[in-house]
Amino acid sequence: MRVVLFGPPGAGKGTQAKAISDRFGIPHLSTGDMLRAARVAGTDIGRKAAEAMDKGSLVPDDVMVGVIEERTRAPDCKNGFLLDGFPRTEGQADALAAMLTRNSSKIDAVVSLDVPDDLLLDRLVGRWTCPKDGSSYHEVNLRPRKVGVCDLCETPLVQRPDDKADAIKHRLNVFHQQTDPLKRRYEREGLLRGVRGVGSPDEVRSRIQQALGA
Repeated sequence: MRVVLFGPPGAGKGTQAKAISDRFGIPHLSTGDMLRAARVAGTDIGRKAAEAMDKGSLVPDDVMVGVIEERTRAPDCKNGFLLDGFPRTEGQADALAAMLTRNSSKIDAVVSLDVPDDLLLDRLVGRWTCPKDGSSYHEVNLRPRKVGVCDLCETPLVQRPDDKADAIKHRLNVFHQQTDPLKRRYEREGLLRGVRGVGSPDEVRSRIQQALGA
């Protein structure tokens, strides 16, 4: 199964991506992880990605697709993969479709986690992150055992600049501007699986599995 996972900031993509990956036995391909791995591997595509990253620029779509193409040729992707964070624009969707066609492959489903903006704002404003291991906490919904300290490594927690209210509203606006057209596109193609992202992680996971025909 080859799946694309959509969701606005705070929708719970990370949690649900792991659940989908485990349930269907397919690797979770995060664009950030892929870029870092390509950089470390030192391939031609990896060097092009690193050059853009070092300049603080967005990685060009053709380079990003090249990174994805390299990664999806790995043996663990033989039975499918879960794409998280790509595509985000119509141009990226076109490039992804062309890549899959070259490899005689296709996307089987696009899962869209749907959560109201006001709830997303509440979720993100209270989010704190461990700068060492990336663990996330929430001052209401998921408090650390010790205030302000990571449960796993005892590193002081920080709040990311993009988790401030004004920044969150901007991120949500950008998401809707870029991704709503993609949702309509994949709906026309019969691939979109809209999933209500409100409730406990287990409830959302169950809805996703039903949407994917598990």
